[in-house]
Amino acid sequence: MDSRYDGLQKIIDEALSAMAAEAGPGFSPEKANLAEFCRRTGLTRSKARTLRKRGFHAGPHGNAGRKAETTVLTGYTGIVDDQLRKGVTNSQTVFDRLREHGYAGGITSVKDYIAAHRSLVPAPRRQADPRGPRGRRYQTEPGEAYQMDWGFANAEAADGTVSRIACFAMACHHCGTPYIEFFPNARQENLFIGMLHGFMELGIPDWVLTDNMKSVIVRRDAEDNPVWQKDYEAFMDSIGFRTRLCRPRHPWTKGKVERLIRFVKESFLQGREFTDITQLNEEARRWCQEQSGRWRRAAACVPADEHRDACMQHARPFAFTEEAERWLCPKRKISFDGFVSYEGRRFGVPFWHARRECRVGREGRVLHIYSDDLSQELVAHPVTWGRHDSCCEGQWADDGGPAEQPTQQPAPTVRQSAAPAADPAFARFDFGRRA
Repeated sequence: MDSRYDGLQKIIDEALSAMAAEAGPGFSPEKANLAEFCRRTGLTRSKARTLRKRGFHAGPHGNAGRKAETTVLTGYTGIVDDQLRKGVTNSQTVFDRLREHGYAGGITSVKDYIAAHRSLVPAPRRQADPRGPRGRRYQTEPGEAYQMDWGFANAEAADGTVSRIACFAMACHHCGTPYIEFFPNARQENLFIGMLHGFMELGIPDWVLTDNMKSVIVRRDAEDNPVWQKDYEAFMDSIGFRTRLCRPRHPWTKGKVERLIRFVKESFLQGREFTDITQLNEEARRWCQEQSGRWRRAAACVPADEHRDACMQHARPFAFTEEAERWLCPKRKISFDGFVSYEGRRFGVPFWHARRECRVGREGRVLHIYSDDLSQELVAHPVTWGRHDSCCEGQWADDGGPAEQPTQQPAPTVRQSAAPAADPAFARFDFGRRA
């Protein structure tokens, strides 16, 4: 029997058994009192009569399982089947196709039909190579190429506020020697500083592999050649290296630096506390030295030894040129109150500096402010990493005058005279004014 009717049959059997026990021998269910039966089972009188005709057997309805010969989808099932064979299983899409052909029913009927005819949908298949997936890892000579990328993490301050810091990562493509450095943001000037610091540690390769970040590439031309960002192109020409780009949405092309960023997040940053980014970078440098001094099974070498003995024989050593110093010290404009903004904080500039621009560079916990041509150091500030402004001696002129002179002369004053008094005796003869 259908399990949907087992509960009702149990109720019927228990009611009849109780009535038979009370009536004694000779009890016949066909002659049972229907009123008493309805009271014990809670069924209606008509339902009790129907059950008595069936011998008190709770079976399915006589029309159960029968389907209507015609439905609202009759005449349209061919369209639905065609869509299912094409792999279209979205009920709203199929519903829209049916309405274009005059379907007047609802979407529920379409959903039910699709659910009942899923066998028409072709199975997702791929033309797999019988040899299995096949790819080729490209290799480079020692010191020929590096990989670089940005990673991001959340930094929670002592007051509970959460800010975002950027991690610049660079790795040698041959041996995997890492270099990481943290910045308050991922601006282009910080990209240049991180790359130069990485070149100081690892040397300058022939080319660098990176993804299509906006600070590197603007767009691609009609022949799919990269159109470099003008400052980045000038940076490449001045330092002397080339750049290769990964295919869009293919981060595994530079898998060494991607794995390095994940390793930094899972190993170096996990549960670490720091006072400022300077301390964090000092610890990151020691961590990189420790990691590169360990045997790596994938590279079959100690990365630090391999990079020193093989990669540095090909890579060019970094030289402090005037152009490199300009990239390490980005240009800043001096505000009217004598401050320059750098890494989210403001630092004072002496008033005797006559120009409106200067260059700023941070070395550890000291911020140096130079003239725009790097010929003179204007002032040096200790970096406290607080949000308050850092002033310097002689930042304002002690002339006792206003902070700024008025930009225009005061507006002239005009005098308005009273209207002349009218003669009321002749007012009644002023016919033109009345009109």
